[in-house]
Amino acid sequence: MASLAGAGLLTASVIWLSGGAPVWPKQSNLQTPPPVASDKPDPSPLTFKNTTRVDEEGRQIVTNPAAVLVLVNKTRRLPPDFVPEDLVAPQVPFPFTAHEPRRFMRAEAALALEKLFAGAEADGLRPYALSGFRAFERQYAIFAAQVQRVGEAEANRTVARAGQSEHQTGLAMDITSREVGFTLTVDFGATPEGKWLAANAHRFGFIIRYPEGKEHITGYSYEPWHIRYVGAEIAQYLFTHSLTLEEYFQQKYGFGVD
Repeated sequence: MASLAGAGLLTASVIWLSGGAPVWPKQSNLQTPPPVASDKPDPSPLTFKNTTRVDEEGRQIVTNPAAVLVLVNKTRRLPPDFVPEDLVAPQVPFPFTAHEPRRFMRAEAALALEKLFAGAEADGLRPYALSGFRAFERQYAIFAAQVQRVGEAEANRTVARAGQSEHQTGLAMDITSREVGFTLTVDFGATPEGKWLAANAHRFGFIIRYPEGKEHITGYSYEPWHIRYVGAEIAQYLFTHSLTLEEYFQQKYGFGVD
């Protein structure tokens, strides 16, 4: 895995394809990271009070942006200057060759993604990673461009505003395949790779963050391509009980989802 600091890259580049022939790389020799979650519990309880502050404009700003279980959505924003300190490039296939920030994820999530891709490959499939880390400034530009294309109301259903994107956490990755032209589309969910991802992502600590039928809870339309790392234990629980991350926090800590 290459580090973001080593690449000398500070802000994310374009999110679309930049050309080049996709290559299926070998898996890295990374070692499994130390136990987290239940093995080493966070001394601060994951409660609404302890994980946000209210800024001068009355917005909820997340105070635990580096937590693996950080909850980021339309009511819980990341600090504009937050950039994870452990961003690395997972050794998985991308449909572009440029060494861009969107290749990067946090180290723990990147290692898990490599294992997920190895599992898919073992089953004869070829998913591709398309977009991981995205800086606050880049997300701002993406949302503004989407507003110009489809209007603010529709943009708000399909693209996160700056500070509200999980991509800024370094824990999310968008997945695609050759069958859908290496794009992000709901059609991906019907491909062999999309079906496999929905059925198996939890085994590697990931969830489909914006599932179909839960738009009224997540605030976003169905995205079969967007996976979020939460750790194996929580991912298994959410998958088994068909819960979103918002519903999990509501169930366990009394968060509201309205």
